[in-house]
Amino acid sequence: MSREADTRDSIDPPEITAESIHHLDDPRFTSENVAIVTGAASGIGRATALVLAANGLTTIATDADEDGLDETADKADDLAVEGALETVVCDLTEDAEIKALVETAADAGQLRYVVNIAGIQHISPIESFPMETFDLLYRVMLRAPMYLTKLALPHIREADDGVGAIANMASVHGHYVTRDKVAYNTMKFGLRGLTKSTAAEGDGDIRAFSVSTGYVKTPLVLDQIADTAEERGITEREVVEDVMLGQARASEMMTPVEAGNLFAFGLSRHGKHLNGDDLLWDGGFVNTYE
Repeated sequence: MSREADTRDSIDPPEITAESIHHLDDPRFTSENVAIVTGAASGIGRATALVLAANGLTTIATDADEDGLDETADKADDLAVEGALETVVCDLTEDAEIKALVETAADAGQLRYVVNIAGIQHISPIESFPMETFDLLYRVMLRAPMYLTKLALPHIREADDGVGAIANMASVHGHYVTRDKVAYNTMKFGLRGLTKSTAAEGDGDIRAFSVSTGYVKTPLVLDQIADTAEERGITEREVVEDVMLGQARASEMMTPVEAGNLFAFGLSRHGKHLNGDDLLWDGGFVNTYE
């Protein structure tokens, strides 16, 4: 096996098992309550949708990738999750589809939770960064979470106790940046601002928080290795060892289900004091000590 093939094999995510999912004691984690999870066709989005459904919530798993959503639904069946997992194909660049998504979720029960995870990546210096690509990342990763939040808040407030939460997938790139990722960096910093703004208007009952991880074993990470290697003139193995893990204290990347468990914790009653802030779970990537 070549070193580059071995590099890719080393970041393939493991299968999600029932044992890898944390089950939390929360009276609101029932099938009567609904969570929307975006980006649910793969990676962290899929894992989070499965974790929430396994914890008893009716989970609306959404993505533009219908085939990937079908695989998520099949995995939910394999795991025999306690709650229902329903898939909805949605293009997050289309306001009408986002509105229909929220209405579908509201019809499924009491909408209480929204988890904005959908993300895309493009590697290029600012001087050659395509503006149409910048606009696409903005619409998917920042504008869509804002619009979902706007539409979901009135439904959450209608709950008998008015309690719920909005969670956003940030990143170490919402704390500091790496080169050639201007759009991704900008959107992640923006998501942290959206999180704080939502918390400021949630009156304590509707919380908002973000989760920031380092590199996670997802297709998005795998797909950017070759582009980063080409842009920097280094090998793919050097991208993994020096760029992705070089500053971390951890010796391996997180798995998607580990990130999904963090979202479940933050949404649950155990995260009741997490409001407007960020769960930085990065293996020492940002706060590095040499």
